[in-house]
Amino acid sequence: MQEFEITILLPKSQGETEKSITRSVKEGTTFHTLAGEVAQAYPERFDGPIMLASFENKIRELSKSIGKSGTLSFETATGKDGKRVYRRSVTFLMEKAVANLWGTQKAQVRVYYSLGQGYYCELEQVDNTKENFALLKTEMKRLVEENLAIRKESMKTDYAEAHFTEQGMEQKARLLHYRRSSRTNIYNLDGLLDYFYGYMAYSTGELKTFDVLPYGQGFVLLFPNKNMSQVEPLETSEKLHETLQSSKKWSQMLSVGTIGSLNDLIAKGRAEELILTQEALMEDEIGDLAGEIVRSGNKKFIMIAGPSSSGKTTFSNRLSMQLSAKGVRPHPIALDDYYVDRDRCPKDENGEYDFECLEAIDVAKFNEDMCALMRGEEVAMPSFNFKTGKREYRGNTLKLSDRDVLVIEGIHGLNHKLSASLPDESKFRIYISALTQLNIDEHNPLPTTDGRLLRRIVRDARTRNTTARETIAMWDSVRRGEEKYIFPYQDGADVMFNSALVYELAVLKIYAEPLLFQIPKDCKEYTEAKRLLKFLDYFLPMPTEAIGKNSLMREFIGGSCFNV
Repeated sequence: MQEFEITILLPKSQGETEKSITRSVKEGTTFHTLAGEVAQAYPERFDGPIMLASFENKIRELSKSIGKSGTLSFETATGKDGKRVYRRSVTFLMEKAVANLWGTQKAQVRVYYSLGQGYYCELEQVDNTKENFALLKTEMKRLVEENLAIRKESMKTDYAEAHFTEQGMEQKARLLHYRRSSRTNIYNLDGLLDYFYGYMAYSTGELKTFDVLPYGQGFVLLFPNKNMSQVEPLETSEKLHETLQSSKKWSQMLSVGTIGSLNDLIAKGRAEELILTQEALMEDEIGDLAGEIVRSGNKKFIMIAGPSSSGKTTFSNRLSMQLSAKGVRPHPIALDDYYVDRDRCPKDENGEYDFECLEAIDVAKFNEDMCALMRGEEVAMPSFNFKTGKREYRGNTLKLSDRDVLVIEGIHGLNHKLSASLPDESKFRIYISALTQLNIDEHNPLPTTDGRLLRRIVRDARTRNTTARETIAMWDSVRRGEEKYIFPYQDGADVMFNSALVYELAVLKIYAEPLLFQIPKDCKEYTEAKRLLKFLDYFLPMPTEAIGKNSLMREFIGGSCFNV
């Protein structure tokens, strides 16, 4: 029997650097076997259960066999891809527990969206009660103790579609209906078959940390914290949940809750109808929001903040138009124009300019100007020159009358420290984010961050000549900035606005795929590009002719009537 030489890169542990070891393994040895041996020999190097192998820069499930010599590393459930595997696998575990308790013909569980560090779910055909949730959790724990294998099987796509139709998983069947491949990988957990978007854990024994918490009309399936010792407490707000519930109702109104149902509409030639209806719904919501601001009577500062690629600029313009239609005169203010000169900008731990921290903004000057405007004074307004890295004054002045309001957009808009000198009653705070209302199928929620990343890849390639590889490389840093500077302040908003468009990924597909295909296979961003390409492959492309010039989508694909 042939033997292979494997170089294993061990992760850093506290106070130690990376380390490599060499092992000779026999042909047919699985990555799972080797992972167990390494984790047992070097427990201090692994901060959680191992979920995946990376062999020769390609992700491999642990059940795969080693077939050649090469370089290997492992990823635990605390890593980005490992976390996805863990959550996906716990979802499958939950499905199996529901099937065991009530039978697949009598009950289903539906995963709707992320909420805090968990998924909001509802039982169907079974009462959503604390007693049933307790039964569900107990059965899931029992299945973990059994350490059941999660096996991947290849099945003809037609057979898989028929199977899921028979099991009442209509949306999963619709998803597979549009697959071009003649075969599909299905996962088997003790006789329960399901299709998942991505890799799965080796067995249920690795899925020890989770919780089932009653919430709203259903429950939240909670996942572990960063060190895998316990579940993350549910840190969310009723306001966010209500916004997501509203989005769910939109999806039901449009009859588009999953990728399969979206593809059905596109295939039937109803794409233009969907675009126009979605845009009308969004315009209605913006109009209602403008009406709420006007009726409040004393709001002078409309503060808008949200994570990257939420469409803040287009939203600000459309809100301004609605305010104008209601007799109010809006003036846009970009917080970016209050950046300190670049030589005064703080630097992060890597010595790079930290443009996202509050100290990068001249908070004192912003408050001085805003207070002067409140007093009715005429103020010289700044413009930041991003080429020279300096603030400039180009003769633009502003003076407010009773009918005037300021529409202020920027990353720190909801941070009280930014506008501490302004009375709270003069401010109306809006948090905007693209909280997608579309799911992959009944059990696979569509990650909101994937939608925003694709938006940014397309926009930055068009407006900044940034490659998809560069955008993916900086995305983790962008996300860290959001976690630090934006998300902690979302609950302070008066209103949460969802900027996701139910049709957008079918449009972004056309622009994003060529950019992602340009990423070389030998660079570290290739794995993420491949994942996104697989994701986009689920969508039928949608024509863009019906998308209006004022659509939020135009901020990303081009053709907007606004200066975006």
